[in-house]
Amino acid sequence: MPQFSDSSPNSATRPVPAARSVARRSRPPRDGRIAGHVVPHSLRPVELRNELTELGNLFRAYQQRTEPDLILLGSLQTRKAAAFTAWAEVTGNSYLLREAKRAGQAADTAHLQHQQRSGRKVDCEPTVIRVVPRSGMWDHARSVLAHCADQAPLPGPEARLVMVMLTLRTAHTGTGNLVGQDLTGLGLTDPEQLMEQLTGCGWLSLPGSVADLLDSRPENPTPITIPSLLPDRSKTDAFVFGRHTRAKLSGWAQKAVADRNLRTTEATASARLLALVLATQTSIDGHLGTYGQGVALTRVANWCAADPAELADLLGQLISADWLADSTLTTTRLTGQLTDRVLPLTCPLPAMVQKAP
Repeated sequence: MPQFSDSSPNSATRPVPAARSVARRSRPPRDGRIAGHVVPHSLRPVELRNELTELGNLFRAYQQRTEPDLILLGSLQTRKAAAFTAWAEVTGNSYLLREAKRAGQAADTAHLQHQQRSGRKVDCEPTVIRVVPRSGMWDHARSVLAHCADQAPLPGPEARLVMVMLTLRTAHTGTGNLVGQDLTGLGLTDPEQLMEQLTGCGWLSLPGSVADLLDSRPENPTPITIPSLLPDRSKTDAFVFGRHTRAKLSGWAQKAVADRNLRTTEATASARLLALVLATQTSIDGHLGTYGQGVALTRVANWCAADPAELADLLGQLISADWLADSTLTTTRLTGQLTDRVLPLTCPLPAMVQKAP
């Protein structure tokens, strides 16, 4: 017979306890979390609470990924912006509304980075990519234009164009190599006289004559020196980009001003400089200015060393050369409307953008 630990005589007849009539109270569901915010279980509507909770889980799962997915990140940020906007409306919390705006900006940044890396929009339609792969280089190109505008040794757009090109060629070290074709392909009226003026005022130094420079070939380039750009411990460097970035910027600028359409139409040096300036103000989708809102006329005129009234004619040259696509304005209307801003124009030029494969 089996032996039990209870040795009392009534152990065999002891009644079994009855089951509880009331179920044990379950624990309340946990509150969700997203971006350091607690999503209370009492939040209504329920669909909003579920969306915020799910987004929190999706963001935590995304952080565990080994490789970034900019399309997925952009979609999550878009959903977060919409959900936080609704949450702010329900609770009246202005901080949540600021979070929604930041999420929207993060979504735009993720989509832009995807465009720059893949050359395609989020909907997988072909778009254009920049010759210079990173948008941060555009800031460096604008810094060179601003520096040349402040330190210009000679007036006029032709001298400014040469100064910009040579500054890109010699930044950081103050020295570089140049061949005659680099100057004769800029559309200058008199390259020899202009170079004589730059060397005469002391801005440029050559080992020989200007004629030797113009006759030099790629296999035997001419070394040039810009004294103001030579390294000096007593002053800080005028530019913050490195030598690798400088080489890319210099190559891009040379392609931009020597574009085939500009060469075919024999565009002037002033028009080529304007093309270079506008290219540095163009977004990834080929529109001028932030969100296609245009760029300030005074800045463009200052960087081009031209009178604002002259820009209409220069824009006409770019439109005639198929460098600038004018979908909303005509050249005759530009004269009357270029008072405060360069209006939004599209720039699908081969020198500035490149069709994605």
